[in-house]
Amino acid sequence: MIDYSRTMEADSPFLLATVSLVSALQMGYLAWRVGLSRMAHKVLPPSVTGPPEFERTFRAQQNCVECYPVFLVTLWTCGMFFSEVTAAAGGLVYIIARQLYFNGYAKSTKKRLPGFYLTLAVFFTLSLLGLIGILRGILHKYFHIHL
Repeated sequence: MIDYSRTMEADSPFLLATVSLVSALQMGYLAWRVGLSRMAHKVLPPSVTGPPEFERTFRAQQNCVECYPVFLVTLWTCGMFFSEVTAAAGGLVYIIARQLYFNGYAKSTKKRLPGFYLTLAVFFTLSLLGLIGILRGILHKYFHIHL
């Protein structure tokens, strides 16, 4: 029998895990949208070229895939070394930004820009806060400087 009291510690990063899971579900949804676009425009795998509508949808999803590792690293770094709540809030903004980006790009390349800029803002914020947390931890642990 599993002792859940040991696996569910109070300090476990539940918010980070939740945002990570929601973002993974979003990635699955975006892949599904590409599949629908393939069927609508009769573009069979492994082909990635077709009508502009399909190519924009495919490219939007691929751009989201390319950004995903950066998101996960910055989310967890900020959450573990700065603030879990702040990181989770930033992660939710990222999910919204990626959806805006995807929906905009699927319509027109110019309509992707609001989601793109919001994504960059989230990356910058999570990275900066994660770096602050790491530096604060290094100063505390190795130099006994408490900020």
